[in-house]
Amino acid sequence: MSDEKFKVVPVESLKMEEGAEELMSTPEMQPYLRYIEAAMLEKDVGPSLHEISELPLEKRYVWRVASALKWGFADFEDWNVTVDRKTLKPEDAEKVMQLLRFRPIQFCMFLKALVGAEEMKRMMAKAILLAQQEG
Repeated sequence: MSDEKFKVVPVESLKMEEGAEELMSTPEMQPYLRYIEAAMLEKDVGPSLHEISELPLEKRYVWRVASALKWGFADFEDWNVTVDRKTLKPEDAEKVMQLLRFRPIQFCMFLKALVGAEEMKRMMAKAILLAQQEG
């Protein structure tokens, strides 16, 4: 692979969302970071793949995302969202929207990587239709 394609930059120099650096430094993320590094440098990914395959579900990246969604939506009630929307100060509403700005894209990318592009499209289209029918 030519050096023109990739440039190695220190992780510290990347602009990260609040909390991302802390999550990246957890022991659970280290096998994933080793895998990414090996893949990008075209080195043997076998050892890191084996290490990841040995992780219990609760220590895996997909579990972190899925369980965060579970806890985030466990008591979901759109009435609560509506009343917050009606009563938030404009500056607080802007903060909320900034937090959510990339989440739909990230969720679609998560699903695409997990279940493939076609299934992701099917799931999201179904979700949009169902959400439009509610209320």
